[in-house]
Amino acid sequence: MIANKIRVLITDDSILFRNILKNELSKDPNIEIIGTAADPIDAMEKIKSLNPDIITMDIEMPKMDGLTFIKKLMVEYPMKVVLVSSMNLSVFDALQTGAVDFVKKPDRSSNNDLQSFIKELKTKIKIASIAKLVTYKSSKCDEKLRIEEDNSDNKKSLLKIINSPAKKIIAIGASTGGTEATLKILKELPQNFPGILVTQHMPAGFTKMYADRLNKICSLEVREAIHGDRVENGIVLIAPGDKHMKLKKDSKGYYVACEYGEKVNGHCPSVDVLFNSVAETAGKNSVGIILTGMGKDGALGLMNIKNKGAYTIGQDEKSSVVYGMPMVSYNIGAVMVQASIENIGEILIKYLNEN
Repeated sequence: MIANKIRVLITDDSILFRNILKNELSKDPNIEIIGTAADPIDAMEKIKSLNPDIITMDIEMPKMDGLTFIKKLMVEYPMKVVLVSSMNLSVFDALQTGAVDFVKKPDRSSNNDLQSFIKELKTKIKIASIAKLVTYKSSKCDEKLRIEEDNSDNKKSLLKIINSPAKKIIAIGASTGGTEATLKILKELPQNFPGILVTQHMPAGFTKMYADRLNKICSLEVREAIHGDRVENGIVLIAPGDKHMKLKKDSKGYYVACEYGEKVNGHCPSVDVLFNSVAETAGKNSVGIILTGMGKDGALGLMNIKNKGAYTIGQDEKSSVVYGMPMVSYNIGAVMVQASIENIGEILIKYLNEN
């Protein structure tokens, strides 16, 4: 049990939904609902008087949209936000702005869906309570710096990757904080980079939107994986939110299998499922990268990759929103190189150029 209860302010325009959340979340001995708000204006006033640890809120709200509210909040009263949202692309903008995580709104006509949602929301609130508050800002100054870096020696290094044949399979696993962490790596990689497989803990439907968002930002082609997709240079495949993704090989080369299955380490898709398949199928011709997230998913799979003679990288504590999955991986000896998220792309490129 958490020593001090997590003080939560619920924000939603539906009084029925606010009451459902209040009643259900209050049953958890680690959570204290200190108030509810009907819209962002109401929430801001209650934040000033109640000083919550965490706010739950939707993206679509009256008087002020959720994204605008989070931007305002992070400037005036920085605090942890767990989004409770229907399918909305703005969720990823909110995560970039400073929200810690999100939960998909349930189908209120289904009691099973509601109970699964409440269980997941409780978990996300507890994870958020120990997560770091991180914002990812982009500005003209940042863009200028990126362009200058592209014209540096590092850019010349990238050209070696572009002109070299694919020899490696890159596997990335992440959870809380991973949407932006993965983006930080991918956007620095050149168009003809070796094939990349990503398992990010995320609900079904959102993985398609996430892949589409990355595809617009990155030089690489990013898409949600479909069963049978080939792993090719310049392609990033994101595991579907309700299926495990495994690496397979036939006479034509590598491809992925995306299949329904029981949760592994509490997750579907599971990082361990991906990593173990990469270890067994690609062996030493792979690279495993474990990023920010709660729990241990991916640790044993990363060790399997390392034991096959492959290269492994883990995100460091300072740059992780939640130093859980990388920590467990590091503690069991599965991580060969530990680095900040800002440096992982460069380390990956350097390794591939030399191997």
